[in-house]
Amino acid sequence: MEFRELRYASADGLNLYARDYGALTGGLVPLLCLPGLTRNSKDFETIAPRLSASRRIVCPDFRGRGRSQYAGDPFTYRPEAELADTIALLDRLGIARAAVIGTSRGGIVAMLMTAKHPERLAGLLFNDIGPRIETEGLLRIRSYLGKTPAFQSWAEAAAGLRLVHAGFGTLSDAEWLAFARRVFHEENGVPVADSDAALAVTFPTSEDIAQGKVAELWELFDLTKTFPVTVLRGENSDLLSAATVAAMMARHGSAEAATVANRGHVPFLDEPEAFAAIERWLARIDRREKAR
Repeated sequence: MEFRELRYASADGLNLYARDYGALTGGLVPLLCLPGLTRNSKDFETIAPRLSASRRIVCPDFRGRGRSQYAGDPFTYRPEAELADTIALLDRLGIARAAVIGTSRGGIVAMLMTAKHPERLAGLLFNDIGPRIETEGLLRIRSYLGKTPAFQSWAEAAAGLRLVHAGFGTLSDAEWLAFARRVFHEENGVPVADSDAALAVTFPTSEDIAQGKVAELWELFDLTKTFPVTVLRGENSDLLSAATVAAMMARHGSAEAATVANRGHVPFLDEPEAFAAIERWLARIDRREKAR
């Protein structure tokens, strides 16, 4: 097995799950990979085996996703609760500091870490997420969030992903199928959603999104200025605009940015330009940590 499976408890008693790759001790600063809104630890199997040769890689399933327990109170499906669960995981593993890759929702949780637990951070990489989220992308997510699709085969599940994930037109059938297996799991021989439909409860309504009633998080992003930061953007992303990336670069001062060709929201991270950007970012963090 490439990873160890870990169970740990949240403060409110949920049974949570994480994948733990690489050596338990020694090596370079650990990497913590935080997934998107409806995604889970499987998203990072694209990069974790390669990176775990030199450092520990920890990939949690947020509450209500993957193999973590669904919350009895759907109003706990908020970044603040997900951050508390993440800190509980780091404490459980005895990890004092980690570099953090935040994919979409995971990037929002990472920004919260800079405000509440900056001492636990060695650096941040934002995967197609920033302080300003585009209306088009939010409305697209709102259109399918909370719905429970019924697929009779993995081919149908892959086709369903094609309908709601624009900007990935160069993917082969095999790549769409691999994508589907990261988003869904199998029950009674058919693929089913790997997240709680109740995640929709705390997501903005279509009306609020259309009226611009979605908070921007620039004050949180400004707290990242003391950390090595990289921003990845899918070339065709409808959630993170090129203008927002440019503003992030200007405000941070020393952050790096990379565009991932032929990808919408979100890049898979194993694309050559994405993986190279991750390696450059980790090298910056390693130099900084060595000088501490």
